[in-house]
Amino acid sequence: MAELKTRLQSDLTAAIKGRETVRAGALRMTLAALTTEEVSGKSARELTDDEVLKVIAREVKKRKEAAEAFAGAGRTEQAELERAESAVLEDYLPAQLDDAELASLVEASVAEVAAQLGEQPGQRQMGQVMKSVNAKVAGRADGGRVAAAVRAALAG
Repeated sequence: MAELKTRLQSDLTAAIKGRETVRAGALRMTLAALTTEEVSGKSARELTDDEVLKVIAREVKKRKEAAEAFAGAGRTEQAELERAESAVLEDYLPAQLDDAELASLVEASVAEVAAQLGEQPGQRQMGQVMKSVNAKVAGRADGGRVAAAVRAALAG
């Protein structure tokens, strides 16, 4: 079993014993999403830690979007609950890259693609650069931030 999934399960048990309802709810929903991911497809399989991280990141994104929707509808209590659950799950994700680190990774990837092409890449090569950057970032930055940084590097 993936080490991260085991940690989630033990943290859920501790949260239930400690009567931490928000933490227990967030972990329960995440473990349910992991189980759904494991049994989806043609045959059941066990997820790796990287796949578990992707599911957790997806759950965090869902919580943030739900919080925005609830806040927009004037349901502040529900929005706060979603934000709290998101914060619980973010503890399991790797530390996010700051803007300087992301920019340096993007510059390195642009240089790699330029070396392959023999010329400076433009907006047409954004896909190639994104592929290279995403391999280096590995979940440590939101896709929107990465795309914006790549767009800025290719335009400038």
